[in-house]
Amino acid sequence: MGGDHGPHVTVPAALRFLEAQPGTNIVLVGLQDAIAAELKAARSEAGPRLRVHHASEVVAMDESPALALRNKKDSSMRVAVNLVKSGEANACVSAGNTGALMATSRFVLKMLPGIDRPAIAAVLPTLRGKTYVLDLGANVDCGPEHLVQFAVMGSALVAAVEHKERPSIGLLNIGEEAIKGNEVVKQAAELLRATDLNFAGNVEGDDIFKGKTDVVVCDGFVGNVALKTSEGLAQMLSAFLREEFTRNIFTRMAALVAMPVLKAFKGRVDHRQFNGASLLGLRGIVVKSHGSADVYAFGCAIERAAEEVRNGVLQRISQRIEIGAAA
Repeated sequence: MGGDHGPHVTVPAALRFLEAQPGTNIVLVGLQDAIAAELKAARSEAGPRLRVHHASEVVAMDESPALALRNKKDSSMRVAVNLVKSGEANACVSAGNTGALMATSRFVLKMLPGIDRPAIAAVLPTLRGKTYVLDLGANVDCGPEHLVQFAVMGSALVAAVEHKERPSIGLLNIGEEAIKGNEVVKQAAELLRATDLNFAGNVEGDDIFKGKTDVVVCDGFVGNVALKTSEGLAQMLSAFLREEFTRNIFTRMAALVAMPVLKAFKGRVDHRQFNGASLLGLRGIVVKSHGSADVYAFGCAIERAAEEVRNGVLQRISQRIEIGAAA
């Protein structure tokens, strides 16, 4: 029910996913009448692989997470997370209120042993392919030990879904030198060097898109600023290209010639294919879709959740935490 478009996007995305993934089932959680209307519009209906689970309440995008958690116990978000806790669902995907989803997931599912705080991890495109960045906004203030836990979770996530047994870890800083950064980052670097993680040292902001490491670790304040800055830059460059190619008849002709290159470029940097941020550290898989996601983008978020289930991300994180505790 969440996001900018609600069932108008989430229901068609679910139907497309079911067509592409014959071994997967989906439960659509929300206002039954609204979901039924979208299914009818798509000339589809509930069946063995597609079930509708009614929830009488909806969390607004601007609603207080605390109030949503306290007052809306039958919200679509709360019910969906409850299905994960009960084992009726293997994962929850939502485009709704991020703060409410995080608060609800943490309250209902609880944290994995050895993890103090959940972290939001997302994929960004790079010159070498892609990199995973966390935290992207769940934790504004972090201690060194929290950054180490983020590194452990990020390493386990990449090892599982990208099939890299020892993914490289970078600690986001204002310089590569060990003497750079604030005390939290310096202490986190020391702790990371003492682990068996593949710690590559400090990385700077421009290293993220160079793909210098498989995982980039930072606190939620820095991570969210970096993410929003990159999104704004991408939108600005896209607008500049559009303006220049439509400036006059000659640039329009040049655009026609360059169209294959422009389409290939758009495909490489299309943020929709990277949609779906993982809420790591919980006793269940929860994926947050961007609120403005279209059908294609929301489908990518569903696929990300399915990948995490298939590749045993929860088990991998638990094993990594146990190894670190034993060491």
